[in-house]
Amino acid sequence: IPLNPPSLGDFDSSSPQTGGASQVSLYTFQTTSKELRDDVGFKIPNHGYLVPWAKQGILMLNAVLTVQAHAPNSHKDKGWEKFTDAVIGKINQKSEPAIFVLWGAYAQKKLKLIDTTRHTVIQSAHPSPLSARNGFFGSKPFSAINAALTVSGKPVINWQLPDN
Repeated sequence: IPLNPPSLGDFDSSSPQTGGASQVSLYTFQTTSKELRDDVGFKIPNHGYLVPWAKQGILMLNAVLTVQAHAPNSHKDKGWEKFTDAVIGKINQKSEPAIFVLWGAYAQKKLKLIDTTRHTVIQSAHPSPLSARNGFFGSKPFSAINAALTVSGKPVINWQLPDN
C-alpha cells in the first residue's frame, strides 16, 4: 500500500497518523477502508493504526520501502527491490501456504517469485487515487483472504480496527 507519508511510526506507510500522512496515503487508506466496508462490513475507524492486523499475521510490504516526500517512486531502482524480493522469496520457501495480495501492476510483477501451486495469490488494481476505480473497488480482497484461510483450516483475519 502507498506512498509518501512523512512518518512510518505506526507499522505501515498506508496508515495515516494524525496530521502525518500525505494526501495520496490518506486517499489510499480511505479507498482501502471503503473496500473493507463493502467487502466485510468494516466500520471505518478514527485512525489508521494497523498493528492489530500485524498481530494476526498480516505483513504489508511495498516493493520500495522509502520515497522522497511528495515524489512517488523516487527511490525505485535504488536497492529496495533486492531486499523486498528476498523477503518474498523467504516467505515463498516456507512449506506452510501463504497468501500474497498483489495490488497494482508493479506488485503483480512479483508473481514470478511466488510458487502458485503452494500459495494463494490475490490480484487487483492498486487502491491509489489513479487506479482505485479501475479494478480495486469491488475486488473483495479481504473476504478472499479469509476464504483462503478457511480452506487452509486457519483462523480468519478480524479486519476491524478498534476506535481510539
